Amino acid sequence: MRGGPAVGIGGIVAVLVIVWLIIGAVAAGQRHYYDSAPTNCASSGTIAVTIIAGPLNYMGVNPKVADCHVNVPQPSP
Repeated sequence: MRGGPAVGIGGIVAVLVIVWLIIGAVAAGQRHYYDSAPTNCASSGTIAVTIIAGPLNYMGVNPKVADCHVNVPQPSP
């Protein structure tokens, strides 16, 4: 056995994280967030937090980003 038990645990954690994110992506699809391209950062943020929430979406969590501001640097005169 080359890596010992730590390699097995790391592999299990990696699989669980991937499954978690896939469930979140499915939840975002069921909410029709992918139907049109995001028009602002709030739409993109809502998609991202829904994916990160994963299975919590099916337990009543409905994450949304209402408003976000991106600081765009202004050119110097």
